Amino acid sequence: MAITTEARINPSMNGKTKETRVKTYQNFIAGKWCDSESGETFENRNPADTTDLIGTFPLSTVGDVDRAVASVKKAFEWWRKVPAPEKGHMFFKLAELLRERKERYSFDMTREMGKPIFETRGDVQEVIDTVDYAIGESRRMFGHTVPSELPNKFNMTIRFPIGVAGLITPWNFPMAIPSWKTVPALACGNTFVIKPAQITPLSVNNLIEAFLDAGFPPEVLNVVHGSGSKVGNRLVEHPDTAIVSFTGSSAVGRQIGEVGGRMLKRISMELGGKNAQIVLNDADLEMAVDAAVWGGFGTTGQRCTATSRVIVEEGIHDKFVAAYIEATKKLKLGYGNDKGVTMGPASSEAQLKTDLSYIEIGKKEGATLAYGGKRAIGPGLDNGYFIEPTIFTGVKRDMRIAREEIFGPVVSILKVKDFKEAIDVCNDTEYGLSSAVFTKDINKAYVAFRDIECGLTYINASTIGAEAHMPFGGMKATGNGHREGGWEAYEFYSETKACYVDYSGTVQRAQIDNYV
Repeated sequence: MAITTEARINPSMNGKTKETRVKTYQNFIAGKWCDSESGETFENRNPADTTDLIGTFPLSTVGDVDRAVASVKKAFEWWRKVPAPEKGHMFFKLAELLRERKERYSFDMTREMGKPIFETRGDVQEVIDTVDYAIGESRRMFGHTVPSELPNKFNMTIRFPIGVAGLITPWNFPMAIPSWKTVPALACGNTFVIKPAQITPLSVNNLIEAFLDAGFPPEVLNVVHGSGSKVGNRLVEHPDTAIVSFTGSSAVGRQIGEVGGRMLKRISMELGGKNAQIVLNDADLEMAVDAAVWGGFGTTGQRCTATSRVIVEEGIHDKFVAAYIEATKKLKLGYGNDKGVTMGPASSEAQLKTDLSYIEIGKKEGATLAYGGKRAIGPGLDNGYFIEPTIFTGVKRDMRIAREEIFGPVVSILKVKDFKEAIDVCNDTEYGLSSAVFTKDINKAYVAFRDIECGLTYINASTIGAEAHMPFGGMKATGNGHREGGWEAYEFYSETKACYVDYSGTVQRAQIDNYV
């Protein structure tokens, strides 16, 4: 990608001045790396050390979006005709490049969004897995052949691309989630314009760089950086974006759904979550604790699938709480590229303030602050947005901390009498993304599959850990019914056409001729 540097004179800690080199990154529009037409930029800083300026990125305008959409709309006319297996060869090369660059891309991702490098390696690996799956899917764009009700007539379906996709992606999985959208979109023959989150723009630039180096035509993929109010809204409202895929908050998703619905666009939305791990009396305690720590504090709780509620049957409750607190104490906070760090910072100052505000809400509501609850300070932490992993006990189902998505390392523990009440409490939220049940009773496992109102249910595993070849998404306010990942993503990014061939030599009339 095109990167320029500029010298900046900044004050140092001893009162003198020092020169730093600042990298300037660009949009990719109409086959070229370029600045925004406004000339304005925004900063990308390390949330673990805000003195670390990663670079500046374009603060783009509606005009930049319009140029990008016009470019990929033109490219769609020939890209849609490229055989899917030929696209598969490009995906094969892309997977090779991502494996070669995995460590560099992981380091960059940790630097810009904070989660430890063992997690960002997993993020990049998920991209690789998504691309590997696309290699196979490029030869499985299956339709159906169906018997006709009339003689000498042949029926079949064919899948076709739809057009220009406007993709709006979040910061918590800054390469994996963009790959969930870009890869099936291209494989199905669509073109796209992607708007990354402003907190994590570099990871998407790295992904676009890999696409280009793998041989994808530069005209079929554009990236436009900037705000949701300008770039994101224009992608949704643009008359030439036939598809919109959004991952983010339910509040923004509702707005996108309203606009897209009026314009009859194909819309996919993966929104909020308030996920629960149920721990029953017969659970393996050690395994349940490990899963709750990973689910609650992995990615600093900043996953839509994070375990923000742990619903524990009363017979094991006290033992679980004690073991959970002890395990949480072992987490090591710090900059995720440093050795031994197991939990990074909040992604931004705004997210840190949100986390701290919910901790105050929990205390005022009468929950017991059992562990954590403060901004984390100390060597290596003072310049970052660090917060202690936080555990509340004595939480009631009607408390805000048990109902609202916090998106931080704040976990509520709720005690229940039995499995039936656990299911009831689990479902008592507007969201329905992920859930987990720890039990040795296979009968209860299948009851959980049937009765929990979530798009994902795990037995004896954490609420986090979706696999790239499986559908991903939720029920209720978590989304609008579409799924990302697996075969269902390819159904979203393609249109089905029913095709008929009548070789009877006469004009046959369906239904009328067949039922007289």
